[in-house]
Amino acid sequence: MTQTSPAVRAFELTKHYGSRTILRRIGLEIAAGESVALRGGNGAGKTTLLRCLASITRPTRGEVWWLGRSAYGNPALRRWVGMVAHESRLYPHLTLRENLVFAGRMYGIAEPAERADQLLAEVGLAEHARRLPTQVSRGMGQRVAVARALVHQPPILLLDEPFSGLDAEGCAWLMHTLVTLRETGCAICFSTHDEALAEQLADRVWELRCGRLYELSTARQWGKRRVRERELAPAA
Repeated sequence: MTQTSPAVRAFELTKHYGSRTILRRIGLEIAAGESVALRGGNGAGKTTLLRCLASITRPTRGEVWWLGRSAYGNPALRRWVGMVAHESRLYPHLTLRENLVFAGRMYGIAEPAERADQLLAEVGLAEHARRLPTQVSRGMGQRVAVARALVHQPPILLLDEPFSGLDAEGCAWLMHTLVTLRETGCAICFSTHDEALAEQLADRVWELRCGRLYELSTARQWGKRRVRERELAPAA
């Protein structure tokens, strides 16, 4: 691993489900301290791409590297990545606090109970610590899901529609959190349908269409937006 290595790099990333091709020879890089928004219509493959980048789903072909190391074959490297999926991934039989403590222990962090209390305070749910995930709102559960992804302070954060279900207060908290993480060097990739969020939080905007990934750039001319794009070709 070198300091010049991208936080995330993918080579010719391809994913088939049966006869259907979801991802087509995608090559991409995300630098440390960079935030990338991932857009695309329903079924475009955003979740599949994020799961491949997180090594949760193995691609049919291609490679994913984290910080200059292959994401496959070394389970210890998983602590470099935090993932917020569509599903909360919270255990329903554990309280919110117990979920965070368990995650902390799983990643081998020091003083997981203290870390859980810190995160619950940061997300504004300290008074709900003893509730089960089924006893809180979807937005509260989403806040805890984000906290769970951050419990081990990973250098890479991947989020699938992280603002879904959040109220105004929750959205403000998550926006502040993502900006702060980016400033401290975390590499972030998040999917969203919200164009305003993408422009506000992202250094770059990608769009998936027909299995191919395009990088979008916007310019304003005569009060109208003109969108330019280039396909992210397979990385060499």
